[in-house]
Amino acid sequence: MKNRKNLISALILLIGIPVIMAVGFLIFGGKRYAFISAGIAVLSCVPFFMSFERNSDNNSVKLVIISVMTALSVAGRVLFSMLYGIKPVTAIIIIAALYLGSEAGFMTGSLTALVSNFFFGQGIWTPFQMFTWGLIGFIAGIFSEKLKKNRLILYVYGALSGIAYSLVIDIWSVFWNYGEFDFSKYPVLISSSFVFTLMYAVSNVIFLMLLVKPIGGKLERIITKYGI
Repeated sequence: MKNRKNLISALILLIGIPVIMAVGFLIFGGKRYAFISAGIAVLSCVPFFMSFERNSDNNSVKLVIISVMTALSVAGRVLFSMLYGIKPVTAIIIIAALYLGSEAGFMTGSLTALVSNFFFGQGIWTPFQMFTWGLIGFIAGIFSEKLKKNRLILYVYGALSGIAYSLVIDIWSVFWNYGEFDFSKYPVLISSSFVFTLMYAVSNVIFLMLLVKPIGGKLERIITKYGI
């Protein structure tokens, strides 16, 4: 039953969301990002609520924890907004996924992008950020046991997540600058954002080093206390 739920969650997140993004851009155009963002937000919550245990009091506790982790991630992005390429967002999303599961990781990542962009500004970039940060959390949750046991693998994943985030965001940059995806322009944007990508990858590792033990320890105590 659990494997079936995990498969359904993966299908919803990895197929359903790209379909919504494609339909939104093809039918409504890039300016209708609100429709796409709302669709991603709704779909990112579905797998999480599917994982709820029926009549369990722990459901509300888990929601509160995810809300707190999302708030921390948003606050981190805002507080470090003046520092180019240095953000604790990805590290916090990964930590949430390690201790709360794939669905919670995706939900934390996608809602972080949506909520924080009320401060930074909504646009065509929002759906890409929601999907990318959500996917980083989802994958971290799948491999949570290995990532928690081996810090080196965790740090490598954090660095690769920073690179992957930049590569995906450069896709919307092509749409934004040229009105359509031009394969010849994509490598140019990748090279122009190399410094940002490098700094973001390194900062992910640093924030994981600083935050995984204190935040992870608190999450473990809460999970043990409430039997989540």
